[in-house]
Amino acid sequence: MPNHPARPACDRLAHLAPALLALALFSGCATTPAPAPAPTTRTGLQPFRSDGCSSFPDRALIGHADWRHCCVAHDHAYWRGGTADQRLQADEALRACVRQASGNPALAQLMFLGVRAGGRPELNTTYRWGYGWPPGRPYGALSADETAEADALEQQAVPATCAAAAGSAKPTATTAPARSCDAPATPPLTAPQTPAP
Repeated sequence: MPNHPARPACDRLAHLAPALLALALFSGCATTPAPAPAPTTRTGLQPFRSDGCSSFPDRALIGHADWRHCCVAHDHAYWRGGTADQRLQADEALRACVRQASGNPALAQLMFLGVRAGGRPELNTTYRWGYGWPPGRPYGALSADETAEADALEQQAVPATCAAAAGSAKPTATTAPARSCDAPATPPLTAPQTPAP
């Protein structure tokens, strides 16, 4: 038997530090909305709310890189909810958008890992998948009525957000637009497609 001194527990767990740090700090990227009023829709869906990148910075501390728009688009998908495949697509789209906006693949991967770990629908958090619905809603496709209600609420969110954000570089815990304030519509954020061989 080799005669090695026992390593302290903290040394044995040191390899987990980056993953635990990412989970603790960045799992809130999906959103942390202010407490919502009682449901005002027939389906129980709350109005869309976003605070950008929640627990994570919305932009670079040094330089001009800004990826808040990536987080707001990601929040739209998380607010609406849906299937597990739709969640993966939203998370992959977030990673691609942050990579493009920041020029930093490591940052994009860190944010991706954080939302994958902390955004599951069964977690009782304000940034879980499907956070616009009452807690406890599992993965699943939205019905036609739910889709129509979500579409209508997203359209209502645009004018209020544009007016509120006119004088602020970073509105927090506010309604956020489904589309740009200065354009009639913006295409949804999509994950990069792998070209066919």
